[in-house]
Amino acid sequence: MTRFRLLTPDAQYPDDALIERETAGPDVHWSIHRARRPDAIPVEDWRQADALVVWHEMPVGAEVISKLERCKIIVRAGVGFDNIDLEAAAAKGIPVCNTPDYGTSEVADHAIAMMLNFKRGLTSYHRALVASPQEGFDHARAPLTGRLRGRTLGLVGLGRIGTATALRAKAFGLHVVGYDPHVSRGTEIALGVQRVESLQALLEVSDIVSLHCPLTEETRGMINAETLRQMKPGAIVINTARGAIVDVPALLEALRDKVIAGAALDVLPVEPPAPDDPISRAYADRSDPLTGERLLLTPHAAWSSPESVADARRLSVETAMLRLREGRIRNLVNRPEDILVPAAE
Repeated sequence: MTRFRLLTPDAQYPDDALIERETAGPDVHWSIHRARRPDAIPVEDWRQADALVVWHEMPVGAEVISKLERCKIIVRAGVGFDNIDLEAAAAKGIPVCNTPDYGTSEVADHAIAMMLNFKRGLTSYHRALVASPQEGFDHARAPLTGRLRGRTLGLVGLGRIGTATALRAKAFGLHVVGYDPHVSRGTEIALGVQRVESLQALLEVSDIVSLHCPLTEETRGMINAETLRQMKPGAIVINTARGAIVDVPALLEALRDKVIAGAALDVLPVEPPAPDDPISRAYADRSDPLTGERLLLTPHAAWSSPESVADARRLSVETAMLRLREGRIRNLVNRPEDILVPAAE
């Protein structure tokens, strides 16, 4: 007998919700779609859903939320929640929760891998050898190689992923500085990193800057033409957080003008990029010296591994069912005062 109806509009897995069904129990009916637009989902699915479990590709704006007649919770199967209108959900009394306790290791590993790629020249050597195994067999073909030990890594954000990245970086002998106005003082002492009180202070001293903050109005466009000029000429920017934190046209201009040395992006403001996007044009032009040399792009994959996908699926459903079965909430991301429900520990 069906007791609850759950909807996933943008599933990121190939099977018929096997993990979700096992986690939720036999009294749950699942509607599984693999769409990117709300109008691709039948209206009845929106109306009948007791809970939404949403990935990163489906925008859940005010219009979608207005169709949710029975919904008691929206769960983001992931960390970022900028695809969900938090205020519209709160106004309708719907709590929005994320799933922060998955993929931490993968994203931290990815950020470190991007750093290592530049400093050890992996894609530069690969590109040169693909062009010519003879002429490319040259250790001087990688422009950004250098010793990591003793360099300074600046972390914007000292949450779960920033912390995991800091611990990995210290093993390479990097000096780590962190900027995060939202974490309590003393966090940096426990981590053994140096705290700075402003973004500018971090940018001015860092050889590598790695972004690990959420996308908010405060952080949107944080890395722009002005802040890029505050960085060292040999600096590298790494973004495994959210695409819109970086002004990509300004970043490309800074790379071409050698304001900074390199950039590695796992996320973009629009994914996938349009054919006329500056990133697309740079990658389409195989002769462009930026791509593979000073610019590295991966397809929003930092979080991805079989293990992390399974964790995100299981944990997000657990959060939804905790609300439906027990009325409790965990990992709430819209304002608690707008939602008259008890919070879980």
